[in-house]
Amino acid sequence: MPPVLLSSYKFQGYCNTLYKGNIPEMNDYLWWRDGVIYQVYPRSFSDSNNDGLGDLPGITAHLDYLEQLGIDAIWLSPFYPTPDADFGYDISNHTQVDARFGTLQDFDNLLEQAHAHGIRIVLDLVLNHTSDQHPWFQESRSSLTNPKRDWYLWREKKNNWRSMTGGSGWKFDPLTNQYYYHMYLSEQPDLNWHNPEVRQAQLDVIRFWLDRGVDGFRLDVFNIYFKDEGYKNNPVKVGLRSFDWQKHLYDSSQPEMYSLLNEFRNLLDTYPQRYSVGETFLATAEKAASYVGDHLLHAAFSFDFTASHLMFPWNPRWLLQQVFIREKTFQGERWPATVMGNHDLPRTASRYSHGENDAQARLAMTLLLTLRGTPFLYYGEEIGMRDISLSRRQIMDPPGKRYWPIYKGRDGCRSPMQWDDSAFSGFSSIQPWLPVHPDYLTRNAVQQDQEPASMLNFTRTLIDLRKKHPALRKGNFSPLVSKSRHVLAYLRQIPGQTILVAMNFSGQKVKATFKPSITNRDWQPLLSTAGFKPPENGSIELSPYTICILVENN
Repeated sequence: MPPVLLSSYKFQGYCNTLYKGNIPEMNDYLWWRDGVIYQVYPRSFSDSNNDGLGDLPGITAHLDYLEQLGIDAIWLSPFYPTPDADFGYDISNHTQVDARFGTLQDFDNLLEQAHAHGIRIVLDLVLNHTSDQHPWFQESRSSLTNPKRDWYLWREKKNNWRSMTGGSGWKFDPLTNQYYYHMYLSEQPDLNWHNPEVRQAQLDVIRFWLDRGVDGFRLDVFNIYFKDEGYKNNPVKVGLRSFDWQKHLYDSSQPEMYSLLNEFRNLLDTYPQRYSVGETFLATAEKAASYVGDHLLHAAFSFDFTASHLMFPWNPRWLLQQVFIREKTFQGERWPATVMGNHDLPRTASRYSHGENDAQARLAMTLLLTLRGTPFLYYGEEIGMRDISLSRRQIMDPPGKRYWPIYKGRDGCRSPMQWDDSAFSGFSSIQPWLPVHPDYLTRNAVQQDQEPASMLNFTRTLIDLRKKHPALRKGNFSPLVSKSRHVLAYLRQIPGQTILVAMNFSGQKVKATFKPSITNRDWQPLLSTAGFKPPENGSIELSPYTICILVENN
């Protein structure tokens, strides 16, 4: 399919007055720290050969769109060969491309073209486990004396460790009459990272992709690489699922992880301007932050804002608590990576928006792009894509098929990208692997490009403001106390620049009242979604769901 070429976007409808003041120099701009990273789920982004499945050439065809969005890098979800027990997170070859997604040449072309567009490429590294079809595991299970037997976790007797997907984490293999361990599906056996040969083999995988020119890596559930060598039983506790019936003291976050990250960082630093970000599992925010530093990871994911709206209120008080946790935890050289949604979570707009109204989605996008930390956008968030509702027979996600209706899987957030209003939303010319969301006729990239007040142009505007104003990227965070419980307001400050962000989370007009030391300053609007009135009598008037970003005119 041809690429979607979009016109120059407009600020109309959002920036009533575009700030014309001096913009600080960007000579200390680091792409991984100051930029915006965009997650692409390859099978759902764009289908170039019309087989119903997205692929690498499809991503290449839309680099103009991504460049115009303003992103700095693409995080590619797995595209490696896989039997698809967990849709790409069960890898059978870490140094090849699944034929359904293309070839290594297609990957090299994507990398070259992305760099030509000023876009970096970050790969998803899944190194805790492999597919049970991986040659390593096939050798390991073949006999008790195979040289790769110790590459995985084998035991004659199982302990009490549980699987995330339910039941025991140990599966009996009649071929050698022993159990092997799997934190996730039984088709995803965990590697034995205590084995130096495993360690070296995985570092060779990293080196392979670095030599091809990739710019960084996202480490999937890296803190569970190591397990207690004595296989101690986890302490028992109360929980809803069997996986939660124990404290995971011995199957995650072992002390050996720090030395491995140091070795990994030393390798990474031999290549200029490379980046690493880690996803933790079963870890507190403090533990996640402890893996970040000059000799460890560059950043770690912060999932403070991804909690279910059914469990936690989406309101200023709760959000402010999450920001305080972030700011307290990620200090100094510890840098957070911020997400609102990804391939495992219900889409942000589905969690917080009311119907097709994007007001709440815009609040979430503003929060994402005006806080300290590297923002990660999930494909389609920029146009406000919603989760698709599927029947049981339409479910593709293996865990969803297995545990329906208790768990319906993650397909809802993985529907095809909505490019235009043609058949199958411009994603493909045939029925895609998952149905297209039915709202694609009125919610798609081409249509929103032409609408100045669209979610797409709003997102572009925010990204542009973030690039031009370093206070939004790395300034100190100072909450502002307002008499209205519906208002979230804060300052982002660096020497020479102060920015005020104020958001009304209610459907009512409110007045945000601040101290005179705030309202008496000379504020100029950078962005306002419903007009801007200068502060009067210590208050800023905010219409329903209004977002207002001001810069102090020095």
